[in-house]
Amino acid sequence: MADATVEAEPQVEAFLEVFGIAFGLSDVILLVVLGAGAFWYFVLKKDNSQNDAVANFQSYTIQSTPSTTRQSDNSFINKMKSSGRNIVVFYGSQTGTAEEFAGRLAKEAQRYGMKGMVADPEECSMEELTQLGDIENSLAIFCMATYGEGDPTDNAQEFYEWLQQGDCELSGLNYAVFALGNKTYEHYNAMGKYIDARLEELGGSRVFEMGMGDDDSNIEEDFITWKDRFWPMVCEKFGVEASGEDVSIRQYRLVSHDDTLAPEKVYTGEVARLHSYKTQRPPFDPKNPFMSQMTLQKDLHKGGDRSCLHVEMDITNSKMRYDAGDHIAVYPKNDSALVDKIGEILGVDLDSVFSLVNLDEDSSKKHPFPCPCSYRTALSYYVDITSNPRTHIFKELAEYTTDEKEKEMLKLIGANTPEGKEKYNKWVSVDNRNIVHILDDLKSCKPALDHLCELLPRIQCRYYSISSSPKVYPNSIHITAALVKYETPTGRINKGVATNYLQGIVPRPLVEGEEKSPVVPVFVRKSQFRLPTRPQTPIIMIGPGTGLAPFRGFIQERAYMKDEGKPVGESILFFGCRKKAEDFIYQEELDEYVNKGVLTMHVAYSRDQEKKVYVQHLLMDRAKEVWRLIGVENAHLYVCGDAKQMARDVHDVIEKIVRDEGGLAEAEASAYVKRMEAQKRYSADVWS
Repeated sequence: MADATVEAEPQVEAFLEVFGIAFGLSDVILLVVLGAGAFWYFVLKKDNSQNDAVANFQSYTIQSTPSTTRQSDNSFINKMKSSGRNIVVFYGSQTGTAEEFAGRLAKEAQRYGMKGMVADPEECSMEELTQLGDIENSLAIFCMATYGEGDPTDNAQEFYEWLQQGDCELSGLNYAVFALGNKTYEHYNAMGKYIDARLEELGGSRVFEMGMGDDDSNIEEDFITWKDRFWPMVCEKFGVEASGEDVSIRQYRLVSHDDTLAPEKVYTGEVARLHSYKTQRPPFDPKNPFMSQMTLQKDLHKGGDRSCLHVEMDITNSKMRYDAGDHIAVYPKNDSALVDKIGEILGVDLDSVFSLVNLDEDSSKKHPFPCPCSYRTALSYYVDITSNPRTHIFKELAEYTTDEKEKEMLKLIGANTPEGKEKYNKWVSVDNRNIVHILDDLKSCKPALDHLCELLPRIQCRYYSISSSPKVYPNSIHITAALVKYETPTGRINKGVATNYLQGIVPRPLVEGEEKSPVVPVFVRKSQFRLPTRPQTPIIMIGPGTGLAPFRGFIQERAYMKDEGKPVGESILFFGCRKKAEDFIYQEELDEYVNKGVLTMHVAYSRDQEKKVYVQHLLMDRAKEVWRLIGVENAHLYVCGDAKQMARDVHDVIEKIVRDEGGLAEAEASAYVKRMEAQKRYSADVWS
């Protein structure tokens, strides 16, 4: 701008030489500004208004990037009032399930003479809950998942903090909560429980008891059971009646695009911004992942019928930073064979381009996924086609089925009856059928592909504990992941979406001028799983199998500090695998750290002898050493791996060691371990 001003000065002086008698410099500048303003108002603004009108009219065909949100758009109260809604369903979701449940509740509201909307608390002014009572017969529903060790999901973090700090009056608020969690975790449904209790503390009126969804069992059944009791209570509370009709309600309308739509306006797999995978710009996050090149991939297993991948992803020039213990998220791609199979069964040209446009013009969610795109793109990058479909989908599939026997079975599975639940459990859950298997087995079921894309949930990114240290590998992130592949009871081979996607990539070295290996969309998620601030603090790491991943980064970091001459505390690893000759991953690397004096290692081999030995057995064998570290030297203890069995068994063993070696009563030992957890001296990074 400065250069442009300097260049313009001689032109202004020439102008003044002609008109200098009548005008000074300030007068000329004023006239120029006024003239430019008039030209913009009468010419450009009019043209832009016309262009905007055309663009708005055709938004479903050419809209290729999410529209910018106006400042007032975060007022859910204004949206409800302007569109005549009285139900708002908020969701706290990390994997998409809570968001899906919220959408179903908002959609069902019209069956009860009410009108609902879905809202993301991260995009709303949540203090407006104090005004919800101004809307007649209003109700706020909260579908809230718990993440990690009792934490809110990313999109509910600010709402959670507001509830903690706030002392607002919510006496006009009618509310209900459905919590989503997993019983294998210690803090089961902690977020839902907190919100349910906190809203009551602030004066809110609970319309119906909190629902508890357990993902370790059958969260879909939990949800249906709860909502089928919830709606009659809502009807009673507000004096409304159900329509009695259980008809299919479409949320989106199909728009088919012809060949005139420019290819550059069509999404090809991007999460949010069009062309974001080609024109990369930081910061990189869940809506703007970094396209990372894979530089190395190898199988860590030496034998047997299982595989464990070691993958290295390049993050040079990404400006992404990570710490040992953080997670890397990978956006996967569905198996092309499954995608092709759907197109073949339904007789659809998968390369035809379409959009799904929300029938509710007031909704902030214009499309279920980035549109326009091809059916192939939708099925490859946006739609989950490998999970067991939820029961509500079967009601919809029945409408597209011509064979009466098949139709009745689909209706039975979709019904909330003991017989329906039993059939769903056997035919879908136990037999492990995904939507491709279902369409393949039910020959007369031919749903419209656009409706199927609407019904199926969004495919989610996969998180992996980073198995490297940024001090040693500042420009790459390492992943350690077990390859998922197994045969189902129907004789089909099911594959893990992300691990098989990664395995299918052939990495090439980073050589300038040569062809690169395919890039993978990734981002880093921060974790509380951290090394102690003081490197002198001893650490105990417990992680069988791929639970070793974050500890590999921890050990690398401590070795790096020791090489720099810094004092480093004891580092003890309890690792477990099946057989030393087959699946002792990173054995040579770990042995080298032991030889250097960086690491003390104890390994449990569960299948190398008649009696199975696990990491918890090794802990008990070294009870005195473990107590010395955690009871006397304030060591930090870390557990990574299976939450359902291993993490629980380890927790029980640690409590027993505290009782036996510390001389504490059972209640005192339990309290001691809880204090360790509160002080971040006992940390768990586990999955079920």
